[in-house]
Amino acid sequence: MPGVHLPLVGEVRFNLKNKILFSSLAVVMLVSVGIALVARYILISSLTRELEYRGLGIAHSIADRAAGLILTQDQAQLVSLAFEATTVGERKDLVAHIYILDTELHVLASTFIKPFDDELRTANIIPPGQSHSIKLLNTFDEPTYDVAVPVKEGIYSVGSVHVGLSKEHIDQIVGKLRMAFLGFIAGIFLIMTFISERLSRHITRPIHQLIRLSQEISRDNLDVRMEFGGRVGDEVIQLANAFEDMVKHIKEYRTELRRSQQKYRSLFHSGPDPIFVLDCETLSVLDANPIALETYGYNKIELLGVSFQDLSPEFVDACHPTFSMEDKDSQAGCMFLPKVINYKRGGEAFYVNIHACATTYEEKPAIIVSTNDIQDMIEKDAQLIQASKMKSLGEMSAGMAHEINQPLNAIKLGSEYLHLIAAREGDIPRDSLKKVTAEISRQVDRASEIITTLREFGRKADLTKEKMEITKPIKGVFNILGQQLALSNIEVVFHLAPELPRILAHNNRLEQVLFNLVTNARDAILAKETAWIKEGKDVEQLERVLRITSFARNGRVGLQVSDTGTGIPQSVLDKIFEPFYTTKETGKGMGLGLAISYGIVKDYQGDITVESVPGEGATFTMTFPAVP
Repeated sequence: MPGVHLPLVGEVRFNLKNKILFSSLAVVMLVSVGIALVARYILISSLTRELEYRGLGIAHSIADRAAGLILTQDQAQLVSLAFEATTVGERKDLVAHIYILDTELHVLASTFIKPFDDELRTANIIPPGQSHSIKLLNTFDEPTYDVAVPVKEGIYSVGSVHVGLSKEHIDQIVGKLRMAFLGFIAGIFLIMTFISERLSRHITRPIHQLIRLSQEISRDNLDVRMEFGGRVGDEVIQLANAFEDMVKHIKEYRTELRRSQQKYRSLFHSGPDPIFVLDCETLSVLDANPIALETYGYNKIELLGVSFQDLSPEFVDACHPTFSMEDKDSQAGCMFLPKVINYKRGGEAFYVNIHACATTYEEKPAIIVSTNDIQDMIEKDAQLIQASKMKSLGEMSAGMAHEINQPLNAIKLGSEYLHLIAAREGDIPRDSLKKVTAEISRQVDRASEIITTLREFGRKADLTKEKMEITKPIKGVFNILGQQLALSNIEVVFHLAPELPRILAHNNRLEQVLFNLVTNARDAILAKETAWIKEGKDVEQLERVLRITSFARNGRVGLQVSDTGTGIPQSVLDKIFEPFYTTKETGKGMGLGLAISYGIVKDYQGDITVESVPGEGATFTMTFPAVP
């Protein structure tokens, strides 16, 4: 089974207590064995040497008493002396034999009850200059240590005494000593085993308590407490105190985490705006709050796992550069998308503002997206723009009537000419008929074009985007305002660059922007003319020029409207795009034209700026991102 360790049969579990116990015993065993080996060597060698000294003492005692007996060849006394020496004290177990030789290696006396082995005469001869000689011999199949000392009479050697020490007796003494020592070592081992077991149990008892404490914590029981006792400074007690502090911090952290989770759930479930949690890689929906389900018309089972592209295609296109999986830094950023089309279940579209930030959801990188339904605001903006258009058309009604009257008058003159010729019952020259009918047709086309332009301009435009040329609105606007500008003696100069990249906007809305800028320019030029009249200046010298310039620069496409009017004071340049702010006289403007224009330009990711020199005119420049 993966992750589970099953002990094998016979496997010994070496916990800390057993490790301490067996380690201590191993050390004791090694030390005891070392001591035993050293002590055995010292004791056995000392015992052997002592027995050899004892043999030498017996041999010298016999040699001192045997000198005179050897010189007198009194073998009976020598034999008696040898047997007497073997019966003193405990020598009968130690001394195996005694024999005495003269200088010719003749046996003078011995304690053997068997015939003397002649090989013993030369088996252990004392080297010249040595005081004794000790050799291990095999005497009648019995191993003995033969201790030989010379018999001295003055400075002369008259024979030698050989004392045989029983090796079997010596081995028995050594064996008894070994058993006693092993018993001592065994006793030491048992005592150390008992002490080590008690010591290891004492050392590991707090650790076992810590293990039980950790097991209780793993079972989510953070209220468990244990008394460890001990003295201050004990490492185990310090570890226990550190463990207790850790548990305390875990409890505080969990309390804070629980509080944070409750706050998150409250905000997530009770938030007034839809909130989605998206997978950072696939952008599929991982979670959504109740208002998101209500707004988008899904139940939770249906929505989980759905790609957010089905709900907001524009967000998916815009979010990849911001939340790139390859760029880890970008995953910590946020993004804001204004006026984005989203789709409810069934395909119903509506506008939202989107705010998205990178986050972590269930330990994985994710994106949290909040949408704000602005459909009502978009509709009110459209109504405001439409009202502004109607107001502009009302202001232009007189000029538009004059604009339409011109083709109507031409048509009327042509028709009256044809009626007069018909009343006289005369023939109409073919060339004249062709010319008159062609002019009538041209004037009808002109009137139709003006009416079409007015109808298109007055149409309510939705907040949609399409690829278009930035100069396209110019024709529609000047179809409406061209004649009025001409009647006001304002010269219109076009500097339009050919083959400009297209932009992503809507013609009808940009017509509204350009209409506002051109009418403001016209009003500024006429206001300057009025000011010159009041000041008594020669208005014939007044420059009445309106310039329309298009350009492409640094990936953006722009349109510029310049005039030679009164200009705008520097102190109010920052305020002219604010709603209801106007520099015109009361009743001649509501201050909404430039504010509406600013909003329309921003809807298409554009920018609009103004430069002005008071008394010399103003220049409005709007730019948009170029699209392929």
